Order: sequence, then structure tokens, then C-alpha cells
Amino acid sequence: ADEVLLQGVSGISSLITTPGLVNTDFADVKMIMSDAGSALMGIGYGTGENRAVNSARQAISSHLLEAAIEGARGILLNISGGSDLTIFEVNEAAEIIHEVAHPDANIIFGTVMDEEMGDEVRITVIAAGFERWDDGGSPPAGQAAQPGGSGRPGSASGDAGPRGRSKAPEEVPIADVFGDDDFLDGDDDFDVPSFLR
Repeated sequence: ADEVLLQGVSGISSLITTPGLVNTDFADVKMIMSDAGSALMGIGYGTGENRAVNSARQAISSHLLEAAIEGARGILLNISGGSDLTIFEVNEAAEIIHEVAHPDANIIFGTVMDEEMGDEVRITVIAAGFERWDDGGSPPAGQAAQPGGSGRPGSASGDAGPRGRSKAPEEVPIADVFGDDDFLDGDDDFDVPSFLR
């Protein structure tokens, strides 16, 4: 139990503090987890052939996960490895995570090259957004459902008028925009470059 807790704490702290080729930071963690309900975290390690694929599979079936991450609408994915980590391996691992996520999931991706890891690849996954109230569940506490709106604080879509429809913008003729200025006449000195005047 202590080892699992240590993995979780070190996984989140390294996500936030370790600079990488594609950085993930606290803002990314906050974006995935805010107003998303319960969140799950998984960490997977792999070495040798198929190390990225194996670590991705291990991350989505990690001891830190109380349930499967299938259908998650928000996923933070961080892949760490040595300098021999290839784009192909990263893509394979990301595809495995993408397959289990919701089709409209917001996936934030990060990657870190750490020479101390050697042949090892570590994948950290934070998944959230399982119980979305717009799929038939109830809204998060403190948020009232608004007809035609998203129910999120500060959302303007529910205030657009009756039944969520807004007025069409007025068309303004081009002549009214410029007025009666002589700017368009062509007699101005601005048409001639200053070095020729």
C-alpha cells in the first residue's frame, strides 16, 4: 500500500515539476480535474521490446486505478523515457490510451526525456470526467442545469435569449463604416512613399 501511494505522489509531482520536450504542469492537471467528478491515476513501466505498449497497458490497469478508465472525457498522459525513446513508441502508447477514452475526450499529452531512465519507459495517466451530467447524470454540486446551456459557471450559452437563440448580427454597409472621409479618394499624400515626396 505504501509503494502504491509513493508511486501516486511521485507521479503527480513529477508531472508538475519535471520539464520535458512537451511540458505538462499544474494548469494541465487542474484543467483535466476541474468539474470532472472522480479522477483516476495509473502509472505503468516497461523495458525492452514493446516497452511503450506494455507500459501503456500497465498504466490503464494500474494498482492505483479503482476502476477502468474507459469513457474518460479528460486524460492527462505523460510519457517519460531515455534519449532512445522514439516517436513511433510514443504514438503506439498514445493510441492505446486514446482507444479506451471517450471519443470526444480532451487528451493532454506530455513527454519527458530523462537520461537516468535508460531503457525504461514510464507512462503516467490521469483520467477524469466519467460521470458527465449532460449524459443523463446529475449536475455537479453548486451548478444548476440551464436549458440550452452547459451548466458551467460563467457560461454565456444559457443567457442567449429565449430557447438559447440569439439575434442575428446587424449588417452595416461599408460606406457607413468609413463615413464621408476623403481617405478613399486617392488624393492623399499617404499614397506616395515619403522618400519620393
